[in-house]
Amino acid sequence: MVKKFSDDRDWNRYHNAKDLAIGIVTESSELLQWFRFKSDVEVDSLLKSRKARRQLGEELADTLYFVLRLAQRYNFDLTTELRNKIKRNETRYPVKVAKGSNKKYNELPT
Repeated sequence: MVKKFSDDRDWNRYHNAKDLAIGIVTESSELLQWFRFKSDVEVDSLLKSRKARRQLGEELADTLYFVLRLAQRYNFDLTTELRNKIKRNETRYPVKVAKGSNKKYNELPT
């Protein structure tokens, strides 16, 4: 669907790796702006608003579009990449030491 949408508009010339990566950051920054300087209570209220959820969903979709487009243009199998990353993180974050902790893998007790 992402490929067809882009192909129909002849956007390959604009969708190089650098510009797609910039698109990921730009769109994710637009998502982040919704939460900037908000308390947990304000975020909870925001997430209960139908209008805000629609707009947040659009920002999520924009970000996902650029992720999928970068993967599609440069032949990354995201299913395989995600499985491999989770497998690697299972060794970095063993349940016994990582459960309930937000520490980075190199800060966890060994």
